Amino acid sequence: MRKVRFLLLALLMLAMSAAAFAQVGVSITVAPPELVAYSQPICPQSGYLWTPGYWAYGDEGYFWVPGTWAEPPAVGLLWTPGYWGWGSNAYAWNEGYWGSTVGFYGGVNYGYGYGGSGYGGGYWRNNEFSYNTSVNNVDRNTFHNTYEKTVMNERTGNNVSYNGGTGGTTARPTAAEETASHERHTPATAAQTGHQQAASKNHELLASVNHGKPPIAATAKPGEFTGKGVVAAKGASAESKATETKATENKAAESSAAETKARESKAAESKATENKAAEKQAATSRSTENKAGEKQAAASRSNENKAAKKQAAASRSTENKTAAKQAATSRSNENKATEKQAAASRSNENRAVHAQSAPHVQPAVHSQPASHAQPVARQQAPRAQPRPAPERKAPPGKD
Repeated sequence: MRKVRFLLLALLMLAMSAAAFAQVGVSITVAPPELVAYSQPICPQSGYLWTPGYWAYGDEGYFWVPGTWAEPPAVGLLWTPGYWGWGSNAYAWNEGYWGSTVGFYGGVNYGYGYGGSGYGGGYWRNNEFSYNTSVNNVDRNTFHNTYEKTVMNERTGNNVSYNGGTGGTTARPTAAEETASHERHTPATAAQTGHQQAASKNHELLASVNHGKPPIAATAKPGEFTGKGVVAAKGASAESKATETKATENKAAESSAAETKARESKAAESKATENKAAEKQAATSRSTENKAGEKQAAASRSNENKAAKKQAAASRSTENKTAAKQAATSRSNENKATEKQAAASRSNENRAVHAQSAPHVQPAVHSQPASHAQPVARQQAPRAQPRPAPERKAPPGKD
């Protein structure tokens, strides 16, 4: 149980420390300079609210954060400026915030509706902000939601920028301001934070450089430190104004150089794109021509191969026909010779047979003396049998 209580106490202390850190950003022992006197630039757009300039602290000491017109994070919210307060032997900065009502801002008279307590510069009505033209610089021809009510605007020599301590304001929160401090708050917008960061990087805004009269005391919009909406501090030296003018000229020159470089870069990119397109087109054309040439060569080779095959086939057919014809002629001649030889042989054989079978004629008997003995009777020779005719063979190729 004791562990649980200890953890809860630790969490409570952490939450209180975080809240204190959110409220108090830095603490130093040197008081901030007096507030800067300047004229308010004209409001750039309906719905924007004035946020007064103030001294912030950085690595090189105090620097001026110009007053500017800022857009609220939501309709119906009002700006409570931050302020320096003395406590625990140091000056601490209490951050400004957006809320439904304006809270305590140290009794510091920032001017332009922020006279030290509350806000007399206007109010929200039906989701539209009405501007008090007695303390706000607005164009009445374009801003129709305006009214005029006299409020304390001039500081009348009271330019103190902190509460408490030696020479500071002695104001304490009213009951309404105490109540407002416990309401729901919205911190500065990103545009406001960027505005302060930009001021911290501008050497001319250091108190040690401008001696309380910065060349940029107020702007029409957050972060816009050049142009028509920039207002210098009252009584700013000519050197500071010249520095401002030079900074404006330098920025214009840088902008012109950047635009020229951008145009050149764009032209180079365009030329590179055109070159790539031309190369691609040429490559495509070459590829098409190569394909057409290859296709034509292939077709030519195919035709030549077909013609060669056809010619070879025709030659082989002619050779085959000639050989076949020559073979047939040779066989026919051989058959005829064989048949002729066989016929001649048979004819000769037949003649010999006929010659042998014909009767032999005896010669006439002459008178012989009586003493001649009788001739012995001649024995008849046997009759020769006829030879069989030779077998005729069929010529080659015939059954």
